[in-house]
Amino acid sequence: MKPLATLWTLSIVGTFLSPICPSKASALPPPDDPPEEILRTEIVLDARSPIDGQHLTPDEYARLQAELQQPSDPPQLSADVRYNVFLIRLLKFFRTVTPL
Repeated sequence: MKPLATLWTLSIVGTFLSPICPSKASALPPPDDPPEEILRTEIVLDARSPIDGQHLTPDEYARLQAELQQPSDPPQLSADVRYNVFLIRLLKFFRTVTPL
């Protein structure tokens, strides 16, 4: 009698859990959705600029990427600012050397 009671219990529990656990078929992607492997090999013919989001052709996008990867010179500070930084560093050095 024990196996019959277990089967009866499993059927009741399965009835209550069926709305909670949907079938595995609903977890699959739709049939018209292309697989990720196909999407990775797809050639993108339109691109957006990382700067302002405008549409670019592949040639313009490649040119922009090349320009962005080239190292640019750091901005130069004015002579007054560079002199003030020098004086601050000199003052810091004197404070380190002299304990007063």
